[in-house]
Amino acid sequence: MTARKKKDTMILEETSHLLSDLYWITLLAVIVSSASGVLKAGVKQFDLFGVIIIAVAASLGGGSLRDMLLNRPVFWVQDQIFFIASIASAALMFFIARVFKISHKHFLIADAAGLTTFGVAGTLVALIAGVPPLIASFMGVMTGTMGGVFRDILCNEQPVIFSSPLYATVSWIGSLIFIGLMYLNIDVTASAMISGVGIFVSRLLSIYYNISLPKFRFKS
Repeated sequence: MTARKKKDTMILEETSHLLSDLYWITLLAVIVSSASGVLKAGVKQFDLFGVIIIAVAASLGGGSLRDMLLNRPVFWVQDQIFFIASIASAALMFFIARVFKISHKHFLIADAAGLTTFGVAGTLVALIAGVPPLIASFMGVMTGTMGGVFRDILCNEQPVIFSSPLYATVSWIGSLIFIGLMYLNIDVTASAMISGVGIFVSRLLSIYYNISLPKFRFKS
């Protein structure tokens, strides 16, 4: 798998291996993001249908917005396996939570995993679509974060992205590193793994050490 550089645009060759990697990364992203939606909805004690709605919004929302902005078929409408996986993951987590004790840290881990996998997948999709690298990196951020925004709004909570320790920031840096590694002619799969691990670990460390960007304040 190689990346061809042309002026300000990086074009990824759509090999079967690349598309297969993208498929499985996206499927994993849907499953873990759906689980994060269930755990957030569970705090609100929603019924099964409500939980599934939140899970679908969390797992499919970011990618849907990305695809509409890129003027490409919405991924889960084109291939219903992603929709099925979202519902199946939600239903499974709904019943698992009734059997095993689930804590807030499990939500944070699932959310970080979704941020990571969707961030990488979103960047890949945008590069395949031929958009400039900077825009592709932001598409990765959007894919990784907007599902969580939809999830939190539907749960009537302030979105995690606006008040949490480093969230979109680590996603964007990770997406830029992903693109940078490919500019150095590092294999796409290796670049995705390196940047993905970086996003995931950085997000968890920012939570553990409560690292965040400065908040806006008016002069007193």
